[in-house]
Amino acid sequence: MNQTAIQYAIRAGIGLNSQIASFTKWDRKNYFYPDLPKGYQTSQFDLPICGPGFLEIDTKNGDGILAKKKIRIIRAHLEEDAGKSLHDEVSGKADTRIDLNRAGTPLLEIVSEPDLSSAEEAKTYLMEMRLLMMYLGITDGNMQEGSLRADANVNLHFDRDGEVAATPIVEIKNLNSFRAVERAIQYESQRQYDLFLADGKKIGEAPKQTRGWDDDLGVTTVQREKEDSADYRYFPCPDLVPVTIGQSDIDAQHASASITPNSARSKLETELALRASDAEVLVQQGRGVVEYFLKLVEGGASPKRASAWMLQDVLRTINDSGIEIESFPIGSTALSTLLQAVDLNKIDTARAREIYSKLLTDPALDLVKMIESMGIVAVDTNELMELCRVLLQENPDVIAKVRGGNEKAIASLIGQAKKKNKNADPRQVQELCLKMIAEGT
Repeated sequence: MNQTAIQYAIRAGIGLNSQIASFTKWDRKNYFYPDLPKGYQTSQFDLPICGPGFLEIDTKNGDGILAKKKIRIIRAHLEEDAGKSLHDEVSGKADTRIDLNRAGTPLLEIVSEPDLSSAEEAKTYLMEMRLLMMYLGITDGNMQEGSLRADANVNLHFDRDGEVAATPIVEIKNLNSFRAVERAIQYESQRQYDLFLADGKKIGEAPKQTRGWDDDLGVTTVQREKEDSADYRYFPCPDLVPVTIGQSDIDAQHASASITPNSARSKLETELALRASDAEVLVQQGRGVVEYFLKLVEGGASPKRASAWMLQDVLRTINDSGIEIESFPIGSTALSTLLQAVDLNKIDTARAREIYSKLLTDPALDLVKMIESMGIVAVDTNELMELCRVLLQENPDVIAKVRGGNEKAIASLIGQAKKKNKNADPRQVQELCLKMIAEGT
């Protein structure tokens, strides 16, 4: 029995706000399919490892306003994966090959209530689910390699002659991209509506179907009629003992589930006052990036400055280098120290970026000495005032623009000030120039 799979399932349950079973067992699910050579699948029937829970997503309400929506989780259970059928229908031979490399590997199946009301919502739900599972360290999220895939159960509910009509349920199997999920549901919804207009059959009046998605043609195709649970002839697995889960087993997984996408969003936006758009960029980069950012702030960097450098410098560096944040050469302590020096006006942003570039090449360089050698030397107030007078005399057009209500025009003087005195503080230059214009001095 794979102990890690059980630990991951518990961790997933914590992330999904689910009830974790204290006792769970294994069952045999019996059916014949070419990619299941044993003729049965080891799964969980009536006592899954994870019970009811929920996942919260952002979706547009009836007024088109973005709002939180809870998608209820029925259960999450462990089972063994089946093989993969490879259908060659393009060449006209209609050959099928079976890849059994993944057969028997642990699989966690998460089943939701029918709370999703559109293809767009389904896509959003799956994207959030993938992100959550990656934060929990359960999957790498690579859908192309089969690390994550989805089955979509689709039917329509609509008013018909004063009554709610529901079409027969169709399960679309093994969708391996978010785009495929969205397109398949959109197509299947229209197909069911057209079929209902033609035959009028409602749920229960036609058998459930399993259909496949042809991504090239953009259509679903019949694979088989869907079995009910009785058809699988579930019975307890005679070869595997049940599993008992204690509170200590659950507590052991809480540390790995301490940061989730939603908890990260809340902390970044509420506690650290980041803009929602900036927070979302950081969250989407993964747990490692969020943790690195939080270490910058814990080290003393201001959240606003840390966010700006993460978005403009750190993410660009790791993306251009093709590395993960764990391989980023500059430690959070060093970068936090550098950002604090900028916050305290010990060094300006341009020179800080020079130091940043040097640290990327050689992280062992003495950061404190570099800050001291490249830092800003305090400029005498009288010297700064004289500098501003010269700038204003040389730029009468800027004075006119500012007096006309365009204070942003003063920014054009900052570069000139740095050329005349590299130690001039841009903020002080801007404030003093505006004051001198207002006073007419």
